[in-house]
Amino acid sequence: MAHGKFKLCVFGPYNAGKSSLIQCLDPAARHIEARCEGGTTTVALDYGKVQAGGETIYLFGTPGQERFEFVRQILARGMDGAIVVVDSTAGPDPMVERLSEWLVTRNVPYAIMLNKCDLPGSSPSRFARENGDAPVYLVSAKSGENVHEALSLFIQNLK
Repeated sequence: MAHGKFKLCVFGPYNAGKSSLIQCLDPAARHIEARCEGGTTTVALDYGKVQAGGETIYLFGTPGQERFEFVRQILARGMDGAIVVVDSTAGPDPMVERLSEWLVTRNVPYAIMLNKCDLPGSSPSRFARENGDAPVYLVSAKSGENVHEALSLFIQNLK
């Protein structure tokens, strides 16, 4: 792992808030999306760059739809760590479990960011079993609540 620079991939199910998280961290982030039922969705990647804890962090957001698994595989090459974004207003998602297992088998350090914790219906406690040994941070990507602090804490654990 190169000191001073970290490549983090941001994973998670559709509509969990991956793009919002990256844009909260880097307002100039790039986003490749397409229209879909209900709005837009990431079809290739999000890319952002941010300073955290004296380190340069390159963020690669991945699409959340199952059909884009090949994109996740490409973007994951050479990652130093991962963030799994979870919608705390929705029930546990099988994709989160698969992503967590996949990261563990590859010995990739990761954190879970429970997003949308500021919304009605948020229930972070329902995700207590999903995190294994990964640190869990309660965030709101839309309001920015705890996002920068969570990233800084995670980066400190990677050093």
